[in-house]
Amino acid sequence: MGEKSFSRKEIEGLDNRYRAQLINSLSGAKSANLIGSINQEKQTNLAVISSVIHLGSNPALFGFIQRPTTVERHTFENIIQTGFYTLNHIHTDMYKAAHQTSARYEREQSEFDAVGLTEEYKEAFVSPYVKESHIKLGLQLEEVVDLKINGTKLVIGSVQHLYLPEGIIKSDGYVNLAQANAVAVTGLDAYNSLTALERLSYAKPDQPLINMEL
Repeated sequence: MGEKSFSRKEIEGLDNRYRAQLINSLSGAKSANLIGSINQEKQTNLAVISSVIHLGSNPALFGFIQRPTTVERHTFENIIQTGFYTLNHIHTDMYKAAHQTSARYEREQSEFDAVGLTEEYKEAFVSPYVKESHIKLGLQLEEVVDLKINGTKLVIGSVQHLYLPEGIIKSDGYVNLAQANAVAVTGLDAYNSLTALERLSYAKPDQPLINMEL
């Protein structure tokens, strides 16, 4: 297989969509989630996102990258208004509906209704979960960090509620996402099923690795 090279100047000169697909693909497989939110007028919004990152476990924090707010960003505006949102893992039976939420619907049109997914409210949490999702997190907004380099924002939330099938949690707390049929996304639009190879023990100098429970 031959090698293709790009200089920075060549990358910057690429067609916008081609460049976005190329560079987005390079970060590899990423978690695929739906963000559920609601505004003060009780209008709900659902948005597919692939930039969720784990920031810490105590407290439990997750972040995602918000694209520049030079145009309307309904999800971000809802989060700022209410201070709450949900993260819902996408699985193999719902990825097409999840992808459809990326269409530019009007604010008055809920993506839940548009794509055929179901709003679910739990324990008086203000923002809607996706009923069809197997793994659901309710988050409270903690901090928004402006990234001056490209106008994006790192949105950080703390986990207030967590719901997931009991059978996928292993004895040491590991969550087997493959058993929940979770999918990953590469680039802007390629959805991939998960296959676990193996789990390895904590690495220590001069000690062999041990296979762990999957």
